[in-house]
Amino acid sequence: MRIGVPKEIKTHEYRVGAQPAGVRALVDRGHEVHVQSGAGLGSGFDDEAYAAAGAKLVASAGEAWDADMVIKVKEPLAAEFDFFSKGKIVYTYLHLAAATELTQKLLDTGVRGVAYETITDARGTLPLLRPMSEIAGRMAVQVGAWALEKANGGMGLLLGGVPGTRRGRVIVLGGGVVGTAAARIAIGMGAHVTILDVNLDRMAELEDIFGNAIETLYSNPENIEHMVRTADMVVGAVLIPGGAAPKLVTRELIGKMQPGSVVVDVAVDQGGCIETCKPTTHDAPTFIVDDVVHYCVANMPGAVPRTSTYALTNATLRHALALADKGIVEAVRGDIHLARGVNTWDGACTNAAVAKDLGHEFTPLEKLL
Repeated sequence: MRIGVPKEIKTHEYRVGAQPAGVRALVDRGHEVHVQSGAGLGSGFDDEAYAAAGAKLVASAGEAWDADMVIKVKEPLAAEFDFFSKGKIVYTYLHLAAATELTQKLLDTGVRGVAYETITDARGTLPLLRPMSEIAGRMAVQVGAWALEKANGGMGLLLGGVPGTRRGRVIVLGGGVVGTAAARIAIGMGAHVTILDVNLDRMAELEDIFGNAIETLYSNPENIEHMVRTADMVVGAVLIPGGAAPKLVTRELIGKMQPGSVVVDVAVDQGGCIETCKPTTHDAPTFIVDDVVHYCVANMPGAVPRTSTYALTNATLRHALALADKGIVEAVRGDIHLARGVNTWDGACTNAAVAKDLGHEFTPLEKLL
């Protein structure tokens, strides 16, 4: 199979879809890998490393996209839509529930879109989403603490406080991978941490993990309103696999928060769970609504590409090898977990959550194979 690895073009996105070790694994199995020159530089991989791994270096994005399968990190942007063609495999994060135009282009061109974020495993978890969720969760408190500084628009609060002053109050909406990672860093910085979730078993697990360092509350509108109004930092960490995130914090509630408080919506690439959030970039990561600082960068892990690329490609390579070795039809027939990653197929929407959120007809993948 001919495989392309283009350079990411999202603002300040330094990750790359395959590291040289992954390229070597593909080449050793007889596949031809075309890597766009400079694609790995942001993650610390120069062109010589890819060439040594057996890749063919190409000068342009068009040449990298001229492949049977394209391996990326972030969802394709408008400048890449002209590279779409029927039957081409695009293996990357897609987050289609919040991407109406991209979804339509994938359907119109017949691309077979395989989304990292909806591939499952035997435990029912999302193994290709997990490493980036762990990084984003850790970063959420780090950037939130930065945003709390007065020079950055915040109230001027040190999250951990010092003797004789109060600690910052961090509210985490969601106790999954992102929420757990965020809580771990917030505790380490000395903050007072509360996690809200609807899964009682998960809340018990969190209390076993963190003990008295956190408190847990059932996530309902009354508890959310009470906790958010008094929070110094709110981390949105809610996930509906493949679907749009529910709006847990309303515009009205934002107006009741303390001036200079901070919200960090990690769910922004799925539409966000805070009503006032909209995607931002690392160039201009924050904006202010009703005196509340909003940090809503949609590719937070892209700021730490050395860590992120290794973590991501360690998880994605296995399925890339299966898609390349067997071809996509046989690969998804033999692996229900990989099949769940298929969001679009020859013009059909094959993910129920995406179809529901965007108003497309849902077609089960097994009907198309």
